[in-house]
Amino acid sequence: MTALHHRIDGPEQGQPLVLGPSLGTSLRVWEPQLAALARRFRVVRFDLPGHGRSAPGACGVRTMEDLADLVLEAADACGLTAFHYAGVSIGGAIGATLAVRHPGRVRSLAMLCSSARFGEPEAWRERAAAVRTEGTGPLVEAAARRWFAGPVRQPLLDDLAAADPAGYAACCEALAGYDLRGSLARITIPTLVLAGREDAATPPAHARLLADGIPGSTLVEVPGAAHLAGVDRPEPVTAALLAHLPAESGTAVRREVLGDDHVDRAIARTTAFTRDFQDLITRYAWGEIWTRPGLDRRTRSCVTLTALVARGHLDELAMHVRAALRNGLSPDEIGEVLLQTAVYCGVPAANAAFAVAQRVLDETAPGTAEERP
Repeated sequence: MTALHHRIDGPEQGQPLVLGPSLGTSLRVWEPQLAALARRFRVVRFDLPGHGRSAPGACGVRTMEDLADLVLEAADACGLTAFHYAGVSIGGAIGATLAVRHPGRVRSLAMLCSSARFGEPEAWRERAAAVRTEGTGPLVEAAARRWFAGPVRQPLLDDLAAADPAGYAACCEALAGYDLRGSLARITIPTLVLAGREDAATPPAHARLLADGIPGSTLVEVPGAAHLAGVDRPEPVTAALLAHLPAESGTAVRREVLGDDHVDRAIARTTAFTRDFQDLITRYAWGEIWTRPGLDRRTRSCVTLTALVARGHLDELAMHVRAALRNGLSPDEIGEVLLQTAVYCGVPAANAAFAVAQRVLDETAPGTAEERP
């Protein structure tokens, strides 16, 4: 049991990506980006202390380093040795702190509407004291103006109103003591800095300071976006994140779908004559098509099986029956795909396909495959 409530989405084989929220919100602040990111990545979202479904109270937090340690605790609980990280506002500050203090744990960093220093410390200490006395309810009206340039998203304001005062105040204290301006050059991983042009809380000047201080970082400014830019303008923010985060390599995907043995044999058989063709299918079939976010691998297997039956490519069909099993299709589901091809591709084609599939199923699970005519 970790101090921070967290949720995991996306494929088990995906590269790990940790997403940090803004102060006063919950992990749902990432919902506009979740579907696109979870198609490729193993996404871990977390709630700050006293926020969302995290336990009430400060969880021992006094500094940004304490928050970073809690995130590492959650990452360890998920079995993540190293991970990509993206965070909004204080969530970005947590990521930057991790990148400075634990550079081996963070593969890449995205700081959205964040800063190296969030204003004068005394203002945060005053807010912490007010929240401990009055709760977070009085903050909601001002937050609506600060967070959104477009339509107000009431569920996020509800998160703020429901935040535990002790947990919220602890995060304010962490922000009061946070100043990474002298350490930005120590962040050496690929970094995206994103600003909302209508953000009054962390104006674009804060993002420019980050980008100037972090070597090789990329700066993106999103028009028509306030402090919660990913909610205000989800499409350009999602596009910026996907462009920043690493794409899956064609070779890696080919191995995951077809298996190491098959790919190793194909590489061993490669000659000077076939080398360019092998490069073509690795880069385009496996690196461009099989990695696209629009369909999951199970669905792509169904489409591929159908196409191979239609064209009568039985050797390739055998290979992709094995791949379909690796992608999570059951023998019964493969049989359903082949039954569908009998109607649209013809009975003789489906008959040959069933024979090929039966042979593969017999090889992969001897004595368990159902006999088919």
